Amino acid sequence: MPRFTVHDLAATIDARAAAGGEASYTRKLLDKGAEHCAKKLGEEAVETVIAAIENDRDHLIAESADLVFHLLVLLKSRGVKLEDVEAALEKRTAQSGLEEKASRKRD
Repeated sequence: MPRFTVHDLAATIDARAAAGGEASYTRKLLDKGAEHCAKKLGEEAVETVIAAIENDRDHLIAESADLVFHLLVLLKSRGVKLEDVEAALEKRTAQSGLEEKASRKRD
């Protein structure tokens, strides 16, 4: 049986975003706008950090799943595809992380 991937999750989010109605949590998030989606992502990030600090493996896994979901919803709200993020990651792997970080423009 094929493994569930982040791409499967992105496809589910796309399908639920395209569907109307009150039944979809994804649709409700998107209807509230990108700012709301960003706030939810931030909340999930904090909860993930807390789970990691508390060294609670099951809680960390659950919060990480929430974090990935909310990241994909935020990307969707801004019209950014998972493939766009993957392309950025692929570019970064062509050099070491320290080299990549040093090459970023400083504001």
